[in-house]
Amino acid sequence: MTAAVAFARENKGRFVEELKALLRIPSVSTAPEHVGDVRRAAEFVAAELKRIGMENVRLIETTTAGRKGHPMVYADWLHAAPGADGKAKPTVLCYGHYDVQPAEPLDEWKTPPFEPTERDGNIYARGAVDDKGQMWMHVKALESLMSAGGGKLPVNVRVIVEGEEEVGGEGIAAFVREHGDQLKADVALVSDTEMFAPELPTLCVGLRGMIYTEIEARGAKVDLHSGMYGGAAPNPFVALAQVIAKLKDENGKILIPGFYDKVQQPTADELKAWKALPFDEEHYRHTEVGSTVLTGEPGLSVQERTWARPTLDVHGMPGGFVGVGAKTVIPAKAVAKVSMRLVPDMTPAESFAKYKAYVESIAPKGVQLEVRLIHAGDPIVVSTDNAYVKAATEAMREVFGKETVFVRGGGSIPIVGDFVRELKIPTVMMGFGLPDDNLHAPNEKFHLANFHRGIESIVRFLSGVAA
Repeated sequence: MTAAVAFARENKGRFVEELKALLRIPSVSTAPEHVGDVRRAAEFVAAELKRIGMENVRLIETTTAGRKGHPMVYADWLHAAPGADGKAKPTVLCYGHYDVQPAEPLDEWKTPPFEPTERDGNIYARGAVDDKGQMWMHVKALESLMSAGGGKLPVNVRVIVEGEEEVGGEGIAAFVREHGDQLKADVALVSDTEMFAPELPTLCVGLRGMIYTEIEARGAKVDLHSGMYGGAAPNPFVALAQVIAKLKDENGKILIPGFYDKVQQPTADELKAWKALPFDEEHYRHTEVGSTVLTGEPGLSVQERTWARPTLDVHGMPGGFVGVGAKTVIPAKAVAKVSMRLVPDMTPAESFAKYKAYVESIAPKGVQLEVRLIHAGDPIVVSTDNAYVKAATEAMREVFGKETVFVRGGGSIPIVGDFVRELKIPTVMMGFGLPDDNLHAPNEKFHLANFHRGIESIVRFLSGVAA
């Protein structure tokens, strides 16, 4: 382990330059024009895994809803020597994703999103922290251990890196369901989360689930002139606005009947631990959110609202005329993109059914509504009472010199639920992002000190699992 850490420190500069090369590939999984770039990123990752000594490296093609998806990258090394007691070493499944969110709005980036730039100790690029930079920590930790171990690892390792996490991860979910034997492991390691605060080692032990939907409203058979038909023809945008206004009240309470019926409350110990975290609500409002006030359910802390309560948000309403100037058109149809975050013990299927039934029941006169489910993921809470979590906390304590805190995350990583449900293994969510890293936003960044400390932490974690 000591030699592996030394190797990682000696090669810091090269590791960053390699990450930059990966970040230059615009692997935007949701954009058809970037299909070739997404595959190029997969091939880049596969080539590096093969170069460092991983075996059985290959691309796994995926199919989602009958269409060809983006490939996954698989690799393994399964020759770890048994311990002194004769028992086989554990197998760790390292997961990450190489696809990224769209970079728009481009004019808000200080430097081009796919030309990684270093400034103020950070690397700025789309995918820097979500998740190319954090996934690359896994690859570089494995390289460091391979180099120190003469081409051997202290534990058995499988690697699976997907290219569709940002569009729902349906391809990898199907693979886990249908070919779970190919990913057989004792624990999964995921680095796609963040630290609660700078310099504070953090393990995420809970994630909200998600359902992402579209509501399409159709009115007239064609677009109509608002002067000739306004006042008589239904307007799908107005109809959607009326529907959306009835989904949530001014205090943030979701108005869908029965939506909160199965919400599991956090434990008293969790609430006590969250209250003890170093958190300044005013600093959070000003530096992270940037709004004049915070909103949401009254009487609940920010942590409760963002980690342990369901939400409903509107992300866009494409349709109609959005060009420069004026065009007085009543569109024939309009769409609203609406998502909900779910918490234990809510299920995507039941929550979507309640939402769909309610939306259809409040459809304004003159429009037909179609409610579509785009993708979904289960909420998850991971037990901290296992040897792998202990190995992770010890590894991070050695690197950061502080005790590790346990938090939940407000976001969703659908594959974590699949690992629990299908592979029956726990997941260690050891992330090194920071709250102000702007993931999914312009000027996404990754603090380079955390990139390097993440590599060392993973080296120590894998060595700790072996021990």
